[in-house]
Amino acid sequence: MYNSLYLWRNVRNCGVFMDLLKNTHMRKMPIVALIYDFDGTLSPGNMQEFGFIQAIGKSPKEFWTESDNIALGQDASNILSYMKLMFDEARKADIKLRREDFRSFGASVELFKGVKEWFSLINAYGKERGVKVEHYINSSGLAEMIEGTEIGNEFKRIFACSFIYNEAGEAEWPGVAVDYTAKTQFLFKINKGILSVRDNKKVNESQAEDNKRIPFPHMIYFGDGETDVPCMKIVKMFGGNSIAVYNPEIKKKVNVAKKLLRQQRVNFITPADYTKESRTYQVVCAIIDKIKADWVLAGLAK
Repeated sequence: MYNSLYLWRNVRNCGVFMDLLKNTHMRKMPIVALIYDFDGTLSPGNMQEFGFIQAIGKSPKEFWTESDNIALGQDASNILSYMKLMFDEARKADIKLRREDFRSFGASVELFKGVKEWFSLINAYGKERGVKVEHYINSSGLAEMIEGTEIGNEFKRIFACSFIYNEAGEAEWPGVAVDYTAKTQFLFKINKGILSVRDNKKVNESQAEDNKRIPFPHMIYFGDGETDVPCMKIVKMFGGNSIAVYNPEIKKKVNVAKKLLRQQRVNFITPADYTKESRTYQVVCAIIDKIKADWVLAGLAK
């Protein structure tokens, strides 16, 4: 890492760099994909706990215990179980579940320190380095609620659970359920520039590495726990970088992150602080520098 960064910083300061810009390889700006889990990664809790659960008159513990019992009793998906419970409890409480209602609940979701400013901050750093930064969500939470958060418009695509809506605009059935293994498909879609959730053809077509929109080494995956392990491992295995973030106030979260690093599931661990002074910012900026350095080196090799 340090050798390529050293070369990049020196190449920037000499005439060679201007010659490189004329190279075909350099005319196209490299794209870096920052891919985030949501609950526990960008937000300190599960999104349902910020308004929805209170609206149906339950505590978070009651809701998640009941959801887990449904999954356990039916040997069913935990994701489909929580979606069913949301639907059933909302109906009991006479709460409409339209897209705008989910987005309204999403507006009250809390975010970790610095998250609101993070996107413009890292976009500006990427632009300064000649790198285009794109942001994606890959979550088992609800897309409609994420859309309603303060950062909902920062993402090129939100890959997450969602409902099917009837003619009255009300949720009536799960449309997309994303568990920890289903998350991995979206990495390959981002790799090939596919934004459709339902696509199952283009994502499986053979494609030359040079034609893939965002190579795996240009991906940075953010997660907070063991449900992110499949994605963390895939990104890391194919040359990208995985980062486990943790809430430093919760010892269990700290221990999980340390375990992921010890088991080599991730490249880095960092507190869930997204300010300019944070370790998260330092790590991501260094990765962006390395990606650009490798890009320059690849141009020199042609």
